[in-house]
Amino acid sequence: MLADLLRGALAGTAATWLMDLVTTALLQGQAAEVTAREEAARPNGKHAVENFVDRLQAELSLTLDERQRAIAVQVVHYGLGAAPGALYALLRRRLPLVGAGRGLLYGVALWAVNDEYLNTALGLAGPPDAYPLETHWRGLVGHAVLGVATDVGVDLLRG
Repeated sequence: MLADLLRGALAGTAATWLMDLVTTALLQGQAAEVTAREEAARPNGKHAVENFVDRLQAELSLTLDERQRAIAVQVVHYGLGAAPGALYALLRRRLPLVGAGRGLLYGVALWAVNDEYLNTALGLAGPPDAYPLETHWRGLVGHAVLGVATDVGVDLLRG
């Protein structure tokens, strides 16, 4: 069980890196007005992870300089790939639906729960209808890549 958790965490971390490559390429290819609308929808003008780090910093009465804050944002971002990746690796052999589509269903579920619901419910992102359609599609594609890459990564680490 511990080995599954570790494999999943490592695979989820690597998959997060791959997702970032894909979503960054898509973001760079979109029209400037779409990017401007997306940026205007963000609370405090920041991504959800940045808003989460701000909230943690306030709740824990932490003072982070710019370098420390940038590191914290990356740790949280990759942690949000590692933790569900660990859970995925643990559950996919035990509950076949979890591994459906070689991780595709997992990735789409993460997108729906995190991007489309939870971030807004926690006040970390604006309401879904405030963002352009391209934002939702980019998130969906990115999370689909994350899901499949996590599945492949777990298999590769299993050897």
